[in-house]
Amino acid sequence: MWRIWGLATVLLLNAQAVTTEQVVKGLQAPPPESRILMRWWWFGPAVTKEELARELEAMKAAGIGGVEIQPVYPLTLDDPANGLRNLRFLSPEFLDALAFASRKGRELGLRVDLTLGSGWPFGGPQIPRELAAKRLRVEPMGRPAQLRWGERLIGEYPEAGLRFIETQTGQMVKRAAVGAEGFVFDHYSREALDRYLETVGHPLLRGMGKFPPFAVFCDSLEVFSADWTSDLPREFQRRRGYDLLPHLPALAGEWNEEKARIRHDWALTLTELAEDRFLKPLWEWSRQQGVKLRAQVYGTPPVSLASQRYVDLADGEQTQWRRLSASRWASSANHILRRPVTASETWTWLHSPTFAANPLDVKAEADIHFIQGINQLIGHGWPYSPPQAGRPGWGFYAAAALNDLNPWWGVMPDLALYLQRASWLLRQGEPVADVLLYLPVADIRSRFSAGSNHVSIDRAAHEAMGDAVIPQILDSGYNFDAVDDGLLEDAFAGGRYRAIVLPRVERIDPQALERIRAFVERGGWAFLIGRRPRLSPGYLNREENDRAVRSAMERLGALGRTVFVEDENRLGEALRAAFAPPVRWEPASPALAYAQRRLEDGDVFFVANTGNRPWRGRLHFRGGPNPAAAWDLMTGEKTAFSGELELPPYGSIVLMSGAGANPAPAPKTRGREMDLSSGWDVTFLETGRKVRYERLRSWTEDAETRYYSGIAAYEKTVHIEPGMTRAWLEFGPAEPLEPVPQRQPGMRAWLAGPVRDAAIVHVNGRRAGSVFAPPYRLDLSGFLKEGENRLRIEVANTNLNLLARLGEPDYRVLAAAYGERFQMQDMRVLQPEPSGLLGWIRLVAWQQPGAGHSDSGSTTTPQGGRNARRSGETR
Repeated sequence: MWRIWGLATVLLLNAQAVTTEQVVKGLQAPPPESRILMRWWWFGPAVTKEELARELEAMKAAGIGGVEIQPVYPLTLDDPANGLRNLRFLSPEFLDALAFASRKGRELGLRVDLTLGSGWPFGGPQIPRELAAKRLRVEPMGRPAQLRWGERLIGEYPEAGLRFIETQTGQMVKRAAVGAEGFVFDHYSREALDRYLETVGHPLLRGMGKFPPFAVFCDSLEVFSADWTSDLPREFQRRRGYDLLPHLPALAGEWNEEKARIRHDWALTLTELAEDRFLKPLWEWSRQQGVKLRAQVYGTPPVSLASQRYVDLADGEQTQWRRLSASRWASSANHILRRPVTASETWTWLHSPTFAANPLDVKAEADIHFIQGINQLIGHGWPYSPPQAGRPGWGFYAAAALNDLNPWWGVMPDLALYLQRASWLLRQGEPVADVLLYLPVADIRSRFSAGSNHVSIDRAAHEAMGDAVIPQILDSGYNFDAVDDGLLEDAFAGGRYRAIVLPRVERIDPQALERIRAFVERGGWAFLIGRRPRLSPGYLNREENDRAVRSAMERLGALGRTVFVEDENRLGEALRAAFAPPVRWEPASPALAYAQRRLEDGDVFFVANTGNRPWRGRLHFRGGPNPAAAWDLMTGEKTAFSGELELPPYGSIVLMSGAGANPAPAPKTRGREMDLSSGWDVTFLETGRKVRYERLRSWTEDAETRYYSGIAAYEKTVHIEPGMTRAWLEFGPAEPLEPVPQRQPGMRAWLAGPVRDAAIVHVNGRRAGSVFAPPYRLDLSGFLKEGENRLRIEVANTNLNLLARLGEPDYRVLAAAYGERFQMQDMRVLQPEPSGLLGWIRLVAWQQPGAGHSDSGSTTTPQGGRNARRSGETR
């Protein structure tokens, strides 16, 4: 079944007849293809079939929809006596384990993807030095040339005092498995790619036999410093029409206008070579093998936004949503190319160090990806961990350890269902973004220089556009897709966008400017920020092309819908003067954001509060029927929406207009309260220790449980009077934490919650649901009865407290055997974190106008909500 997921999803989204009623039905039980996937790290790989099967079954039980297998560095020495042995990459034993995992995944209905290699970027022992990634080495001519092994003198330029030498970057495959060590290959060389596919790609797929992966995966392009290939001068002459070698000094030294044009042409040639010799043939090879190509198409080589058209599935990553993140980079191209699914590598560096991430962290980051147009989450990730490793188990150096060794894993089915609902919802209909953000790629290329570490378009985009442009768009209530010259024609087809913003664009292809002018003539808007384009990008025919740019600019500027905004901090004001945003919020908040989908008979808004403080206010919508219903995707509950909204810290809500939004019950109102904060009998399940808490407190306050990582059961009997059987169990309060600068680029939820870090509530022996995120409240209706009721709250923390007791792992012997292939992060000074129930506990009766007031105890909870699922159940 999993082999047809992609086609089914395409058909669903491309069907313009998706209605709100169909979406409402689908939210109750979303299809399995929208479940999250997990990057599954095989360390060593020291794997066994028994543990592979157990972990796949655990993923299935937790509501995870599949895996991406990635063999990486070893975490153990060979220890046959204890059942630990690293299977050499591409060995028969390794390929047998790979085939077993793929077959077992198929049996369980899980999707299986495969990294087409080990670690990243592609390379390994099969790559000889002459096919390794290359760069230019630039040195002064003050002394005789000293060529190292494998280097080649390209030219000496006495007038510039510079010597240019072709050399290797020296980069080795990062985080390689045993047997996968070696040079990163030259991504501008077709010969290098062919060698890699022959010696790595084909053996991997042949080894999987009758159970090939759904997709092969290429991780982010981090071929650092790669700015050259041996035949680049010949290709430059063929593609650009002039000889690069006499102009080679233009690639180094101080910048000037003539150098800028030559640097642009050199960088453009690198982009084209990466497309023609790496992306396109890899895509074609994947199709020939009957698998899809999934890739993160950004980084170095300097691929462009439009380069993503040469893969089947373009992925993103990163949480910096108020900048041009890789997630927005990927979703923009997919939206423009009308590709329905955009995946993101999610939870990288989440709440460092490894083992510290909790369910709220997971939800908070996921919402940031959703508001950027992501609708498929690929968790980073699930570390394979053998029983011999014990707890907390093995972990990847740069990610959350999201597997069933976490004490809080019991709430994962509920969290996974939330993520599944949101992912499915954000695939329905079509994405809506009013604004195209034009990337000044020609200006970026003109600033590249030989020998720099990052010859990357996406990495340079923020500096080129400035700090203010993206926040101005978002804070004014608009959404945007990024666009470059290679996607302009696709973007302007179909009339989906209302405006294009050109931030600080100085040089632009005349044809691109003509396309923008035609867009404005058809009724669009163009906003020129900070400067007006005046130059063409390339070296040849520059005078003629500059005149063409000025002429096109004059015609564009004469149109009434062309707006020049000198101060980029006033872009939002200019946008609102032209046309109203789809939604705006009062009071203003930089923490609020949304993703919008258009259905046949209405609109869907996924609204998220990305901050650690609650937001209360009113939403105003542009024209058409305003959303009439709100959905809490955590519970599945639907209520009427009048425009007023309260979002807790890191909260989210779905608002919908159309036939499916009606009728919606009125929101519930608070009634009587009953304090339950004292008199709890607590059992620490891993140790058997029993205590009585007359006052709720952190486990770390007691010496016996200071370093406890696990589950504690809080139990008491309460007497429920008439009128209290329809009630919320509330935990509180939550306090915002002041964010602290992080050493790593990940994120965390800066909130001290009253539940640390997750709780599963049982009433009279029945699982009522889980609590792990604001507003820290659970509806117990249908579970409470008049009279005596037994409450059991199983509270779990993270493995961090255990790790604080164990101390930083010592990998010196491992490094001596295999070399230092990784460094665990942020583990030097670990302290136990507060754990348990820390605030107060109250039972709060609720009423719902128009829903009757029966307290017989027979009221059912919302279909598909956290209350509706039992432990271990999945859909």
